[in-house]
Amino acid sequence: MVVEEEQNLENGGSVHVVKGESNFRNVVCGPVRWLKMLSSELHWSFVFGVVSLYGINQGLGGSLGRVATEYYMKDVQKVQPSESQALTAITKIPWIIKPLWGILTDVLPIFGFHRRPYFILAGVLGVVSLLFISLHSNLHLYLALLWMTISSAAMAIADVTIDACTAYNSIKHPSLASDMQSLCSLSSSIGALLGFFMSGILVHIVGSKGVFGLLTFPFTLVSVVGIVFSEPHVPGFSYKQVNQKFTDAGKAMWRTMKCSDVWRPSLYMYISLTLGLNIHEGLFYWFTDSKDGPLFAQETVGFILSIGSIGSILGAMLYQLVLKDHPFRGLCLWTQLLFALSGMLDLILVLRLNLKFGLPDYLFIVVDEIVSQMIGRLKWMPLLVLTSKLCPHGIEGTFFALLMSIDNAGLMTSSWLGGILLHVLKVTRTEFGNLWLAVLVRNVMRLLPLCFLFLVPKGDQNTFKLPDEIMGEESEDSEDEKEGTRNLELASLVQAVDRR
Repeated sequence: MVVEEEQNLENGGSVHVVKGESNFRNVVCGPVRWLKMLSSELHWSFVFGVVSLYGINQGLGGSLGRVATEYYMKDVQKVQPSESQALTAITKIPWIIKPLWGILTDVLPIFGFHRRPYFILAGVLGVVSLLFISLHSNLHLYLALLWMTISSAAMAIADVTIDACTAYNSIKHPSLASDMQSLCSLSSSIGALLGFFMSGILVHIVGSKGVFGLLTFPFTLVSVVGIVFSEPHVPGFSYKQVNQKFTDAGKAMWRTMKCSDVWRPSLYMYISLTLGLNIHEGLFYWFTDSKDGPLFAQETVGFILSIGSIGSILGAMLYQLVLKDHPFRGLCLWTQLLFALSGMLDLILVLRLNLKFGLPDYLFIVVDEIVSQMIGRLKWMPLLVLTSKLCPHGIEGTFFALLMSIDNAGLMTSSWLGGILLHVLKVTRTEFGNLWLAVLVRNVMRLLPLCFLFLVPKGDQNTFKLPDEIMGEESEDSEDEKEGTRNLELASLVQAVDRR
């Protein structure tokens, strides 16, 4: 007998999926057949868009961009670790205002289209901004920061647009929801793995600015997605409605946020991410520049990060196979504890204790990266599921973007606080004497979110839901009547449903 259960999606609300279908087996045994099936049931342009944006632009391009940015700040702009930590966090601001991009794509069509123009716009912004960084010989630090922020905004716009399509299609085709989520996750993970593996080699060959130039190709592909994407044309749109729709969306989100079942876990997620101080730049400078450190080459750094992405995949698999049915609060307790303990591996490395035990730096940091990424993923997954559970019907995509923006604000605050910690302890480009203390303080701070676990619901991950008055659940007939006014679907998908 086929059993349906609720499935939480990383890119939008919760939907019902068929438990009896083995998507993992489909991916492993017949990837080509699986992709053809998705292209047939949905539309080839949607599958092409998911692979292009999640896999190539965000996965491959995002990992290449991360390593290139670190070397650009260190070797070209020659800033201190604390400055690099604080400045690169600024480039994440466009991800904090993701709800704005989401509302724009939902309520403001351009030339009669809700999705295609935003893909094209994102691609153009990304290409222009990265070309300026790549081709300018003596670009001022703050101008470089501006162009980096614009390229980050381009990626955020493309992300929220494909998120909206994926979330809606998951609701429109519930039996394919987990297939779409598998496609998104696999594309992103494989892209990141390849990107990190190539990043160090490319930085060594063409330099960090050259890598920025190469990143124009993934953004060009985003514009291509906008050109070929299948979407219905909305003729005669009244732009006088835009202000009212913005107002209605804002009121709906505020009404939902006032619910204690929503703001309490949202506050915990922000606190948990903020107190996990990010001092990555200090460790990166020590890995590559310190005479007392490992002095890793660019190729080695890229390879280590690629191995770390494998740990992230293992964490996601472990969660799916073992931990997805555990209560939220208990899972958050143990993952937070493990997250704090995993930081001790960095302390062992910085104090060079691994050498006293006969463990070479290269082997130890590979293990460190795998463990840290795996536990980080385990810590993140229940928060992600909880986020999707907090999304009321009717504004799933926009409200999910709002909650994710809160998480991004926590990550940005963590980077700023980490930069302040590095500055106070006088960790510079050449002085790393107090780096071990920064690592120790960070590990202790990771334990503090345990004091706020009362904000997390005790409910089981599969049964927890918001009150009906917040969810705004409606009858199926009423929901069907409103499908045409939401302007969220792709024309090809609607036509495919009608034909079936």
